[in-house]
Amino acid sequence: MTAAPDGPPEGTEATPAGSGPDPAFEGRGPDRASAVAVAAQGMPGPRRSAGTAARSALSALIRRDLTVLRKNFGEFAGRTIMQPFLLVFIFLYVFPVIGQGVGSGGGTAGESAFATVLVPGVVSIAVMFQGIQSVAIQMSQEFGFTREIEDRVQAPCPIWLVAVARVLSGAVQGLISAALVLPIAAVVHAPGVRPDLHLHWEVVLTLIPLSCLAMTALGLLLGTTFEPRNIGVMFGFVVLPLVFLGGTYYQWTELSAVEVGGFPWLQTLVLLNPLIYISEGMRAGFTDVSHMPLYVVYPVLIGFCALFLGLGLRNFRRRVLS
Repeated sequence: MTAAPDGPPEGTEATPAGSGPDPAFEGRGPDRASAVAVAAQGMPGPRRSAGTAARSALSALIRRDLTVLRKNFGEFAGRTIMQPFLLVFIFLYVFPVIGQGVGSGGGTAGESAFATVLVPGVVSIAVMFQGIQSVAIQMSQEFGFTREIEDRVQAPCPIWLVAVARVLSGAVQGLISAALVLPIAAVVHAPGVRPDLHLHWEVVLTLIPLSCLAMTALGLLLGTTFEPRNIGVMFGFVVLPLVFLGGTYYQWTELSAVEVGGFPWLQTLVLLNPLIYISEGMRAGFTDVSHMPLYVVYPVLIGFCALFLGLGLRNFRRRVLS
């Protein structure tokens, strides 16, 4: 009996060890064989990059928030409109009708001048309250006992991007609130009272989005700083001072009359309030009355936005990982 030859049959080439299709996959069809061939050549299949996955997750988070907004738009519009409507109704309709209008010492002209100042202020506080409502209140609830925030941070993106998604979706809601409030504030007034509005579109189209981002960034900071049980403290010691010292009912340029020893202390103090820059910017965009210079308004608002966002993201990460 002749022993089998050690090498391959004549006319064939030797196959190096580890090359060629695995016998375990023989007979399993061309698709499987192709996959094995690709793997053998060191060519991995297509994969999403981390950046692409993060962008997809960010888009999905924002679309989720906007879908919830669309389904509950009636509730959103109601809570957005109520406070600004009551402000202009009382100050610009009820007070003039009963003879107690602000600025009534100058007749309807004085009342109209006050209306011109008030309308941009009303839009400003609508943007501020929407930023706090859509971000701070919601986030304090998600960090509460139920820990709903854990559902969001499971998205395939960095933790900080989850907070940015909430800020961006809140900014969109702020834009919608400004669009809803401005027409109401402009038309609700007593007979003879006429706010003198002149839209400067280059200011309107740049300042309102920046204001919405700044206020939602403030909402992120407040929502990650205050515990749910301390929301009342937040409104009493943070929100109310912002409103009353934020130039809602008066012009910053007129505060120079409030002084001690020749020093305009109140005009200086309110510069720490981000809402004063929004109110003054709105007056620059909606009216021709005197206002804070825009070369001050824009840089300071950008600085506040960066500060609030940086601190808010730091707090958000700490709260999530705690």
